[in-house]
Amino acid sequence: MDLATLIIWLVILMFLVVIISRSIKIVPEYERLVVFRLGRMIGVRGPGLVILVPIIDTATKVDLREFVVDIPPQTCITKDNAPVDIDLLVYMKVFDPALAVTSVSNYVTAATGIAMTTLRAVVGDLILDDVLAKREYINSTLRAKLDEITDRWGIKVTSVEIKEIKPPRDVQEAMIKQMAAERNRRAMILEADGKKQAAILEAEGYRESQIKKAEGDKQAEILRAEGIARSLELVNEAAARVGVNTLFLQYLETLAKIAESPATKIVVPMELMTGIARVLSSIGVIKGSEERGSE
Repeated sequence: MDLATLIIWLVILMFLVVIISRSIKIVPEYERLVVFRLGRMIGVRGPGLVILVPIIDTATKVDLREFVVDIPPQTCITKDNAPVDIDLLVYMKVFDPALAVTSVSNYVTAATGIAMTTLRAVVGDLILDDVLAKREYINSTLRAKLDEITDRWGIKVTSVEIKEIKPPRDVQEAMIKQMAAERNRRAMILEADGKKQAAILEAEGYRESQIKKAEGDKQAEILRAEGIARSLELVNEAAARVGVNTLFLQYLETLAKIAESPATKIVVPMELMTGIARVLSSIGVIKGSEERGSE
């Protein structure tokens, strides 16, 4: 075999290898092949091993995984003629590979353009305050409108997220001042509430202390009165136990002390005075009875 024949066989072998490599495809789970035979779509193949007819069949690979389109910042005009810059993210996935290949030449570029125009339309129907406050509303509205358009391309819009909204500089300064004023107002309210609570607690504490003091004074007076009453009861009990003999003994002791004094004294016994009083009273009684008889 000469060199020219060897070269021809090598070329034929390489050609066959290339054809075979192009004819045998291994498709992952997250991809599909849209197969065309002589320009006509014959179906979607995959996942797994896919064999194509050499030269006759061609295939376009489509990724079924969810992907994100980063929309560059767009300057939108609100309903009240305020310019605002909005940065947007759009999450999509292909649900029909055949439509994604045959209905649009580049679905990523097409989806990006639709997202830009739809964003301007949605923001144009809102005033600036609503654009700043209703971020979730803008997201849901954009997703619904985009999904309605991209559905005919076999693409599903799964989510729309606004990354950043930049209002005009003068609006930002006004918002900063408003936020500072709101913080000051809340601080003053909190300070006033704190003083109010402190005054209430102080008044309640003073009232409780006065109540406890009054209760203590009341209890002390009650105990003092009970002590005096108990003392009087004891004195009465002691006096009741003291008899005539005890009083007479005290009388004799008193006479003895009087007798110890050096001065001249005349002591009239209590019994004598008692006897004299009895005699006088009896005499008076007799005379009174005689006088009443003579009459």
